[in-house]
Amino acid sequence: PAPPPARHLFSDPAEVEALRGNLLAWYDRCKRDLPWRALAATEPDADRRGYAVWVSEIMLQQTQVATVIDYYNRWMQKWPTLQALAQASLEEVNELWAGLGYYSRGKRLQEAARKVVSELAGRMPRTAQDLQKLLPGVGRYTAGAIASISYGQATGVVDGNVIRVLCRLRCIGADSSSPAVIDRLWDMANVLVDSTRPGDFNQALMELGATVCVPKAPLCGECPVKQHCQAWRRKLFGKPHPVPDVEDCCVGDCPLCPPATEPWDSNLGVTNFPRKAAKKPPRAMRMATCVLERRGCHGAPEYLIVQRPSSGLLAGLWEFPSLPLAQDLQEEKEREELAGQLQAWMGRPVAAKGLQFIGKVIHIFSHIHQTYVVYSLHLDGDVTLDPALSPSRWVTEDEFHASAVSTAMKKV
Repeated sequence: PAPPPARHLFSDPAEVEALRGNLLAWYDRCKRDLPWRALAATEPDADRRGYAVWVSEIMLQQTQVATVIDYYNRWMQKWPTLQALAQASLEEVNELWAGLGYYSRGKRLQEAARKVVSELAGRMPRTAQDLQKLLPGVGRYTAGAIASISYGQATGVVDGNVIRVLCRLRCIGADSSSPAVIDRLWDMANVLVDSTRPGDFNQALMELGATVCVPKAPLCGECPVKQHCQAWRRKLFGKPHPVPDVEDCCVGDCPLCPPATEPWDSNLGVTNFPRKAAKKPPRAMRMATCVLERRGCHGAPEYLIVQRPSSGLLAGLWEFPSLPLAQDLQEEKEREELAGQLQAWMGRPVAAKGLQFIGKVIHIFSHIHQTYVVYSLHLDGDVTLDPALSPSRWVTEDEFHASAVSTAMKKV
């Protein structure tokens, strides 16, 4: 494909310098007070500073700031250093992470902490290249964020917020998730980053996307860099059809322009950008889940939970005994299959008619639309599942909520 024309790039040094100055001045005035920012700004020890930023960046992946703050504070209170995290058990990590979602993040974070302690003498890598190369679970974005914020490396970052801001600043209308566009956005981020305050600049760019240049109803009037934004200028000075738009490339095969089949929609304004390929709908799955209940030694009800495999979805978390179901299975057949599975687990007969249907719970994972068909079964006496299948234990309601269980199981 033809190279993108200059209008898509930041090729004017004076404009780049003005954009940096405006954005940093706005950030100094308007940045949110967040615990990881306070730690990064005040922690004199470089490794602790890098660890504090690293934890926040992993937690913030696919998760909103408001949700992360409490988890982050509890995490840093429990494991204030890499060394403390390296000594923790995976069960402890899963318990603290429970409810935050994308559970493999916590597991990889602990694995990487152990690697830093055991193989790198407790010293965090200092550059984005080494962070990405040496630490499991640290990708290009996280490496750039840690290196710029903690160690002052002048390297850019590209996350969802930055993609949105850059696509609007330069009217990039090609699929923003495509490798070609992502590579170009990284080039732009590296051109823009301020060499004297790289961490602050990257946080300012992300903050702008999170609070002003939001996906819907962006606050363009409050934007500190709107005079550099081609999408805003196009909205402001757009010409009615059929007068050719001066912002159009007219190059024919520009890799960054919107496809000809998706022209500018004046009703959308700046929210014409960014554009993404249509998401695949999440696949539908059904699961029969049985809440096995007994009377505990102190009279309070207890419930049986089992541990999921150490890999795959919700790896290592605890759940009520569950069984995947075919989509078109009738309720009677569901009961029979669940009863058969429980019988195999417990080594004692289980009557399908004894399973009480409670209801259905729907939980949406990023790629799965999961329906839990929930049954209940009261038991007399102790029951131990076959240890060759999976670990199991009886818990009270309070113990259940304190265990490493998913949000979906809490709904159940």
